[in-house]
Amino acid sequence: MFDMMKMMGKMKEVQAKIKEAQENLVHLRAEGESGAGMVKATVNGKKELIGLDIDNDLLKPDDKEVMQDLIVAAVNKAIQEMDVKAKEEIKKSTDGMLPNIPGLDLSGII
Repeated sequence: MFDMMKMMGKMKEVQAKIKEAQENLVHLRAEGESGAGMVKATVNGKKELIGLDIDNDLLKPDDKEVMQDLIVAAVNKAIQEMDVKAKEEIKKSTDGMLPNIPGLDLSGII
């Protein structure tokens, strides 16, 4: 027999675990690079840019547009990598807590 109270209690536990995992995302790091490593961007789990490394060879006024494009590409790659890491972290935090419910998709909580 389906126990609704037990299920509600489990959902509250899952919500608490998800919230805790989301708060811990700030400690995750992901890096993206472009231009064969000449530009490297680091983001945290909150998708905030926290580091940027630019090779000295790019620091020429004539290369401004190229540098801007490489920075955008590196940051976007870092954010994409963080999306993957954050989803894995949330999944680990809630692993085994929820029954296999068809159609239940928690991917939008990040």
